[in-house]
Amino acid sequence: MEKKLKVAALRNGTVIDHIPSDKLFKVVSILHLDTCLNQITLANNLESAKIGSKGLVKISDRALEEDETNKIALIAPNAKINIIKEYEVVEKRPLVLPDEIREIVQCGNPNCITNHQPVVTRFFVLNEEGVNRLKCRYCEREVRLEEVKIK
Repeated sequence: MEKKLKVAALRNGTVIDHIPSDKLFKVVSILHLDTCLNQITLANNLESAKIGSKGLVKISDRALEEDETNKIALIAPNAKINIIKEYEVVEKRPLVLPDEIREIVQCGNPNCITNHQPVVTRFFVLNEEGVNRLKCRYCEREVRLEEVKIK
């Protein structure tokens, strides 16, 4: 059986692959792709042998910064980042959670100062026994990554 691309090849830029379908638009949001002037291809609910259904983002003529890939790790830790030059993958970036996450996560504590004052949210990333959690810098509430509320 012949394998056929469902999304056109990218000459230069970044491909974010294996995004869980329900996380695709969160990734688009945290990367602010709604204001990006580069050509962008979005595909969702594509078949995936690994995760069943996946999303895909292709951004032409742009390489993501390390902090951007770290943010993606928060939303879709098993996604794959590929940097493309002249239709070839020249770099595969691992997704790594940073030590601290700023601005993109909302604290779930209704009494936290970040929910009442114009304060940038800051969470420390904790890894205990292979389980990642976030801890609010201000109120110290901890939350599992699956429970994170994205702003």
